[in-house]
Amino acid sequence: MKLLASIAVLIGVAFLVWKESGSAGETPNISLNESAMAKAAQSLMETLNADERAQASLPFNDDERSSWHFTPSPHRGLTWEKMNSEQRDAMMKLLLTGLSKKGMDKTKEIMALEEVLRVLEDRPADDRYRHPELYYFMLFGEPGPDPWGWRFEGHHVSLNYTSVGDQLSVTPAFMGANPAEVPKGPHKGKRVLAAEEDLARDLLASFDPDQLKVVLISDQAPEEIVTGMERKAMMGKQEGLAFQKMTDSQQRLLQQLVQNYLGNMEASVASNQLMQIEAEGWDKVFFAWAGETERGPGKAHYYRIHGPSLLIEFDNIQNNANHIHAVWRDLKNDFGEDLLKKHHQHQH
Repeated sequence: MKLLASIAVLIGVAFLVWKESGSAGETPNISLNESAMAKAAQSLMETLNADERAQASLPFNDDERSSWHFTPSPHRGLTWEKMNSEQRDAMMKLLLTGLSKKGMDKTKEIMALEEVLRVLEDRPADDRYRHPELYYFMLFGEPGPDPWGWRFEGHHVSLNYTSVGDQLSVTPAFMGANPAEVPKGPHKGKRVLAAEEDLARDLLASFDPDQLKVVLISDQAPEEIVTGMERKAMMGKQEGLAFQKMTDSQQRLLQQLVQNYLGNMEASVASNQLMQIEAEGWDKVFFAWAGETERGPGKAHYYRIHGPSLLIEFDNIQNNANHIHAVWRDLKNDFGEDLLKKHHQHQH
């Protein structure tokens, strides 16, 4: 009981470390709000000393830029733990040029779950494996008109931004939750990624038997999101039920589910990402489900939303199906791949 009671204190500490504060197929122009992101990145770097700058920056073309992780392992960059209050304020301002309030709140709550895991796994208070401040900032290149990017990453969070001129790539964008639902203690029932689960279940429940036969691509969920932590997201043929085969209400549910992921980003970024999906055509988007269709302990499940460039994967498999991984990827433009290709073609 003493351990469980300490969850409240630990979560409170974890939260206090944060100060509140064209044509079809083309990548749309995503405004950076008069270079707000570049200015915020520059401001953050100005708060760092020489050693911190060396730790937090690499050339834009370094291989590390596309080496991303969401596991509780050492990452490259300067940690939130090592930042002083001025640097944390600057980090928050940079994050809020890329994230909406909803996305920022989720990020903070995911970090706070590290303290919950310390208690649930009976780890000491100074445990370094579960740590709410081991989240890392890394800058790639110099903020400005030339290509540059940055990353904020740690256990169950990986946010990757690539700027090319006045256009922006925001994927891979990963968020996870362990536990998906806090099983006991004063925060019992807390679900950080509830909408990602519930909206998909609402959609699943709306299908008639014939539709369900198409939606269910396997009675076994995969062991992990299929694309894992690969640098280049690759997915085979589209599977599941096509958007155009859904009823009007089902189509609205699917769009709401997609917009829930896009809505983690700053408003103008989310709006332009939605424009890209619409330009490619909602009728080319598929929804698929694998694994158990009912809720409950051990009911492992997975879903996928797959369009020409859009790929969203969600699984709740580990820890007796109480551990979520959710990722949004762009099959053409992760890490700014498509933007950089066009940039180099224009230069030459």
